[in-house]
Amino acid sequence: MNAANIQVRKAPLKNRILKYKWFYVMFLPVLAFVIVFHYLPMFGVYFAFTKYNIIKAPVWVGLKNFKRLFSMPNFWRAFSNTLEISVTSLLLNTGMSVIISLMLNEIVSTRAKKVAQTIIYLPHFMSWVVTAAVFQMLFSPTTSGLLNQLLLKMGLIEESIYFLGNSQWWRLSYYIINIWHNTGWGTIIFMATLTGIDPGIYEAASIDGAGRWKKMWYITLPSLANTIITVLILNLAKVMNLFESVFVLQNNAVMDVSQVLQTYVYYQTFNSGGIPDYGYTTAIGLFRSLVGAALVLMCNYASKKVRGRGIM
Repeated sequence: MNAANIQVRKAPLKNRILKYKWFYVMFLPVLAFVIVFHYLPMFGVYFAFTKYNIIKAPVWVGLKNFKRLFSMPNFWRAFSNTLEISVTSLLLNTGMSVIISLMLNEIVSTRAKKVAQTIIYLPHFMSWVVTAAVFQMLFSPTTSGLLNQLLLKMGLIEESIYFLGNSQWWRLSYYIINIWHNTGWGTIIFMATLTGIDPGIYEAASIDGAGRWKKMWYITLPSLANTIITVLILNLAKVMNLFESVFVLQNNAVMDVSQVLQTYVYYQTFNSGGIPDYGYTTAIGLFRSLVGAALVLMCNYASKKVRGRGIM
């Protein structure tokens, strides 16, 4: 540490603030955003313990909202659907992102690799509303449904299937659509990790007689392991926030397999047939946040046991 740095550290706090005042000014909008949109809403947790319908002032009811919540069969169905759909989507998307990243990494031509990456990334920038409209047309049971017509001509089915209107087929259809929409974007992190692997390691492996598959198994995948675990842990915090992708693809015929906590809150709020009880829906949100935090802590603990360290 040089003398100038020591001198700056010994300077009074007021002088240091004045010296770097423009940095603090630049930081103020970010600080205001974080406080307004991340910290102030936390005080709304109070409403989870009240009966509140906007018209009347909140009335404290203690844990009654949670007792009502846990006694509702529809809530538990939505909760189990949320966990199953979110975790399955997370594992499938992460797995496909890794596979596609490995395939892209094997492309020798830089131009071909960039073109392939661009094509794979594009679906992520398409809104879920447009994505739903496109796949509802592709999966339609009518003559305009490309998938049904293809399966009929191949003789794999005898009559058209309403994939997005059939409880047996809805989740499989959702997973396919979700992979198509999100996998390309997920490859960015893994491609960055692959780019950082020392080429000398591959050259040494080639000298030792290792083929492409052995290089992938003993060099590439171990190098990706930490990134994969980190991505899984970070995305676990969002598994309970499932809404838009499900909402635009569900309908009354598949509510038993597609209703998730966020859509449950939406219908309780806007389709309740009367004045919604915001205290009850806030209780659902609080429970959802606690479950998400618990999942992250559990995964981080498992990471410490397996790798010897977590990310928190």
